[in-house]
Amino acid sequence: MLPELKDISNEEVKLPESSKVRLFIKREDRIHPFVSGNKYRKLKYNLIEAASLGFDTVLTFGGAYSNHIAAIASAGKLHHFKTIGVIRGDELRSKKDYNPTLKFAQAQGMKLHFISREVYKNKTAQTFLEELKRTFGSFYTVPEGGTNALAVKGCEEILKPEDSMFDYICCSVGTGGTLSGIINASKPHQHIFGFPALKGDFLSDIISKFAMKRNWELQTAYHFGGYAKINNELIEFMNRFKAENDIPLDPVYTGKMMFGIIDLIKKGYFPPQSNILAVHTGGLQGIEGMNLKLKKKNLPLII
Repeated sequence: MLPELKDISNEEVKLPESSKVRLFIKREDRIHPFVSGNKYRKLKYNLIEAASLGFDTVLTFGGAYSNHIAAIASAGKLHHFKTIGVIRGDELRSKKDYNPTLKFAQAQGMKLHFISREVYKNKTAQTFLEELKRTFGSFYTVPEGGTNALAVKGCEEILKPEDSMFDYICCSVGTGGTLSGIINASKPHQHIFGFPALKGDFLSDIISKFAMKRNWELQTAYHFGGYAKINNELIEFMNRFKAENDIPLDPVYTGKMMFGIIDLIKKGYFPPQSNILAVHTGGLQGIEGMNLKLKKKNLPLII
């Protein structure tokens, strides 16, 4: 299955000299060009399980620019699984060759199955899954975003013994699996902050299903309008952050998280002398697709 990892470095982020805290970022984005960050962590035990159960095909779900779709397609090619991506939006069928994520997934051998947004709402229904099995045969299912108990188990391996020095650990949140794993692996003195990329408070219930501790909270003020929403302020922040730290951020998840952390630091939210760790969950493949959308709107591009 996926190879064992070398140690992932924690790099210190440059802050103004007046700052009374220290901020580091765990470079999980360096795990692999496509199966990177939390996607590697979520897939590790799921692929082991799929192989142990005798499946040769993995099916999953996602949208037009899904990091999850790209990661499963790449992992499938690396480890000789057939892959099927059920894609939200049948209008994308005619546009797939112009979409960098879908074009990449198809090049990795993934079979793309486009369905309407209305039908996609039933993706977890047993009747819909049975219909997919009649179409494609037997397959191992990985949920949209990859979050299940095995994914949380993989994400529990993000934190290392040396990370016990940190008082606060921050992570972007999509489906809640990565944050849940980090919560479970955290030490009693640590406080965990999740920065949701989506609007709404439904994530708390999902995280509570997997998280075994109560040392966490969600910082919900930094979603920039919702999933995959972005504006000039965020673009300028991400480009400045990369120029100053030589660390790229993705616009859907880590860019918003890092904006939120630094905003909280400026507001004096963290006690003096706090050590803060931000987890870079990867997702950099999505920058190309986002830049295509920004170019159409005559907005600045992400460098």
